Amino acid sequence: MPVDETRGGEPTVRDAISAPDAEGRPRRTTRRFPLFTKDTARPEGGGRAAPGDAPAPARQWPMLVVLSTVALGLLLTALDVFRIGMLVVGAALLAGAILRWVLPSVGMLAVRSRFTDIVTYGILGVVIVLLGLMAQPNPWLRIPFVKGILHFTISR
Repeated sequence: MPVDETRGGEPTVRDAISAPDAEGRPRRTTRRFPLFTKDTARPEGGGRAAPGDAPAPARQWPMLVVLSTVALGLLLTALDVFRIGMLVVGAALLAGAILRWVLPSVGMLAVRSRFTDIVTYGILGVVIVLLGLMAQPNPWLRIPFVKGILHFTISR
């Protein structure tokens, strides 16, 4: 019987496609999610990146690599090496996108679906790198239409 009423009289559904009726008996419903949700699904690739008997930092090494690289970039930014720091932060996000694409299990680096994570990390990484390259004074990258857009918006 898929319904267990031993928890304080409240029905618990153990079958993914059954729900209790008014009298507490299980009945088959649609293929939609169950009436009582007890847990959320882990994102694909959200399993451990190392075996379960490994210490916690080793199981989450992809996330630690990205976070430590971002921390290094922010430290460089705080030490007045702004451009290099931002390039390191952007490179860390691009590395996170590559790790998410290449590795089957990346631990806590997996937040959403694989496609969404790759697109999010990739776009944010590219934008941060571009902003770091175009930062004033003396930008390393000059995009002509950006100056025209800024001049148009500021002059009005």
